[in-house]
Amino acid sequence: MPTFTAIEQQAFVVAVRDLADQLAADDWTPDFIIGVGRGGLVPAVFLSHASGLPMLSVDYSSQVKDFADEPLVKLAARTRAGERLLFLDDINDSGRTITHLRTALAAAGATPGAVRFATLIDNASSAERVEYRHRTIDRRVTKDWFVFPWEAVAPAASLEGDAAAVPERIA
Repeated sequence: MPTFTAIEQQAFVVAVRDLADQLAADDWTPDFIIGVGRGGLVPAVFLSHASGLPMLSVDYSSQVKDFADEPLVKLAARTRAGERLLFLDDINDSGRTITHLRTALAAAGATPGAVRFATLIDNASSAERVEYRHRTIDRRVTKDWFVFPWEAVAPAASLEGDAAAVPERIA
């Protein structure tokens, strides 16, 4: 049984404000925040409000190509037109989602340097790196399954199923 660790709403708001401050202090400013569905959608809405930057979304979690890969082709074209994109997800755990996004964007001809990634929690032992993060963990040590505020309404069986989907993260 995994250890479920709740991320309280106030801690989530602090994390979003931290990301907004990191963006404001950087000389690289995105034209759009891209919420990565499912876990990055709520943080992207909050970061959009905190930063004043507009938001778009892609839905990677559904595995429905019309809402996952096809928008990435359009987003890659936007980078060729000079726009910068910040992709936001809740956690960079294994790096699988970020690898998929980077690979698909590169295959669609995204301009190098025009795409960056941010997460609320970044796993130091992930296969991928992000440019902005609120908190860093190391999955070799931290095995908790983090439950973000928008997940707190899910049935326990659903949370357990999500946690068990990649057992090495929590074992």
